[in-house]
Amino acid sequence: MIDAVVKALAQILSPPMRAILWRSIALALVLIVAVATGLQRLLSWLAASGGEWAEGTLGASYHLPIEIASWIVSIAAGLGIVVGAIFLMPAITALVAGVFVDDVAEVVEREHYPAETPGTALPFWTGLVQGGKTAALSLVVYLIALPLLLFGGLGVLVFFFTNAWLLGREYFQLAAMRFRSIEDAREMRRRNAGIVFLAGLAIAAFVSIPIVNLATPLFGMALMVHMHKRLSGPRAELIAPGSGHGGAVAGAGD
Repeated sequence: MIDAVVKALAQILSPPMRAILWRSIALALVLIVAVATGLQRLLSWLAASGGEWAEGTLGASYHLPIEIASWIVSIAAGLGIVVGAIFLMPAITALVAGVFVDDVAEVVEREHYPAETPGTALPFWTGLVQGGKTAALSLVVYLIALPLLLFGGLGVLVFFFTNAWLLGREYFQLAAMRFRSIEDAREMRRRNAGIVFLAGLAIAAFVSIPIVNLATPLFGMALMVHMHKRLSGPRAELIAPGSGHGGAVAGAGD
C-alpha cells in the first residue's frame, strides 16, 4: 500500500494530471463558495431575525445589548463557516471525485498499466450519484461529530476514522466499477475491507491538510486504482469491458 500511496502522490502534478487538477480545484472552490455564502446569509438572517424578536420581547431599552449580541453571533458564525469549510472538504471532494473519476483513472491506467486492458468509463450520472451519496453521508458524520468537537478531541477522532471508511469505500468502488458491476465491486470491497480502510486512512489524512486537500479527488482515485489492480489478482476475475455497467447504473441508487 505504501508503494501505491507514493505513486499516487507522485502522479498528482504530472503533466497529464495538471488539467484535471485545475478543473477539480475550480469545481471544489465553486462548491465551497456556494455553500459558505448560503450558510453565511442564513446565519446572518437568523441573527438579525433573532435580534428583532428579542428586542420586541424585551423592549427597546435592551437595544444596545441585543445589538452587541447580534454582532458577536455574526462574527462567530463567520468564523464557524471558515472552520466548517475545513470539515466539509470530505463531502465536497467526494462529490468532485464522482465527476472526474474516469479522467484520473484513465491517466493512471495508461501510465502504470499500459499492457493491460483499460477500464470502461462509468456513465456520468453513476459517478455523480456515487459521489453524492458519499458527500451526503460525510455531512451526516460532520453533524454528528460537531457536538463532540466542542468537548475535546473525541469528535476529531470520530470524524477522521469515519471519513477514512467513507472515502476509502467510495474511491475503491469507483475504481472497481470500471471493471466490474456495482454488485461485484461492493463484494470485492467487503472481502478486502481491512486494506480498503487502511488506504482510506491515507485519503482521510490527505483531505485533512488545508489547501492541499483540494487535490483529494486525484490522490484518492489514483491510490484506489493501484489498490484495485493489486487486489484483483488474475485478470480472469475481471468482467469484459462494457459488460458490467448496466448493473452499475441499475444499482447506483442502492
